[in-house]
Amino acid sequence: MTDTSEVPTGPLAGIRVVEMGVWVAGPAAGGLLADWGADVIKIEPPTGDPARAFGRLLGGDMDNNPPFELDNRSKRSVVLDVTTEEGRAAARELIATADVFLTTIRPAALERVGLAPDTLLGDDERLVYALITGFGLEGPDADKAAYDIAAYWARAGIADLLTAPGEDPPFQRGGMGDHTVAMTGAAMVCAALVGRQATGRGQLVTTSLLRQGAYTVGFDLNVYLMWGREIALGRRQTMGNPAMNNYVAGDGKRFWIVGLDGARHWPSLARAVEHPEWLEEGHDYSTPLGRFQHAAELIARLDEIFATRPLAEWAEVFAADPAFSWSPVNSREDLMADPQFHAAGGLVQVPDGGSSTTMLATPVDFHGTPAGPRATAPGLGQHTDEVLAELAVVPAVPRQSREAIEAAVAAAERPGPLRLAV
Repeated sequence: MTDTSEVPTGPLAGIRVVEMGVWVAGPAAGGLLADWGADVIKIEPPTGDPARAFGRLLGGDMDNNPPFELDNRSKRSVVLDVTTEEGRAAARELIATADVFLTTIRPAALERVGLAPDTLLGDDERLVYALITGFGLEGPDADKAAYDIAAYWARAGIADLLTAPGEDPPFQRGGMGDHTVAMTGAAMVCAALVGRQATGRGQLVTTSLLRQGAYTVGFDLNVYLMWGREIALGRRQTMGNPAMNNYVAGDGKRFWIVGLDGARHWPSLARAVEHPEWLEEGHDYSTPLGRFQHAAELIARLDEIFATRPLAEWAEVFAADPAFSWSPVNSREDLMADPQFHAAGGLVQVPDGGSSTTMLATPVDFHGTPAGPRATAPGLGQHTDEVLAELAVVPAVPRQSREAIEAAVAAAERPGPLRLAV
């Protein structure tokens, strides 16, 4: 594992974030901020963030943990027991050095350990307090534990909207909702920091998995709110617009045609499959209504045509018409071999000792203030001594807090980590 001694670059260089959260949503938001240049200090529980066990839970026998690495690279790890007076004092003093406190701990637990928003914002009016919850701050489920499969995928309506009639709901991929809400979390932190520049004051900023899930399917939900109507889930064999559908080439590779604008895109499709007569006035397929009424028949004909050539040949045909819009349906292997993905900066080299490790890049580039990961994820408590030693020389610390910090530093020097439990 590498250290984070390299001087941070990026738009958030000089910003300190103290993160206290587990699993994915909060750590992923902190990971984005770290990639963008912030000094992110991760407070961990006694046995570590449970996401450290992802490698084992996924059945891997490797010596690394890819999901944890993605969300926790470039951070510093400190282990504290905030159920004790000493641990709470050390945590408070650490947060007092920060611009941002980022957490996913439930509000009632934060209150119990003295880290509630009112408490910390009362101590430091410039602090940005960023809280990611499952269900928000009000209502009967405000303090309910949540995972993204429940609050984001199931309860926010995404799973239902993706379930075909008579079929079982699909499962989301790991961390989909968490990574989505993490992007909102990082954005709200940056917006609050901009606001602080104007007003001199920080603030509490919050988001939730439930709200994020609803916003993700906002196209559907706002149609329901404003029109009282549902948008049906498309079925490939009967899509009302056959030019907005997926097909299989002769080599078994699937692709998606994105002909949303009938007037513009349908002629390109008809020419690509060498059926210009489909454009002639009076033909069953010449109008959007005609294609809708004959959708199943037209899709079956297109299936037969596309099965006659491998995808590479169809790609050449499609490329001949700039108005033809399509995409391959990439597998993981296809994506990693896709030259456009590489050209778009999809992968990044993360410093790892004397070498580097290839990982997925976070989805933002700063062209004026380049940023990127500075190190692989820290070991549990790897920086406890270092960070608490930094606190021990911070001037003008109240005597009681100073004594608590000195006790925490002394404890950190003994075998075993300090403990955090909420």
